[in-house]
Amino acid sequence: MSTYLTTEKKEEIFKEYGGSEKNTGSVEGQIALYTFRIQEMSKHLEQNKKDHSCRRALLTMVGKRKRFLKYLAAQDITKYRALIEKLNIRK
Repeated sequence: MSTYLTTEKKEEIFKEYGGSEKNTGSVEGQIALYTFRIQEMSKHLEQNKKDHSCRRALLTMVGKRKRFLKYLAAQDITKYRALIEKLNIRK
């Protein structure tokens, strides 16, 4: 499943949202990475409806992203709103 996520793609995501490609610990970068992975897994599940292990992994990732978003909202509400708008996450 993780063949779609190359090192270059990770660096690109962290550079755009986390400040630099080496800043993998930034909350914004991690939320963006989870969002990308969730979108890719959703595409996979549209074609493979009976892949229940993938569905479970997807739900786990959605929960982790939700916790990161909750943390970011508590720390800095303006960054939270900007990130929600930029990633097109419904909230």
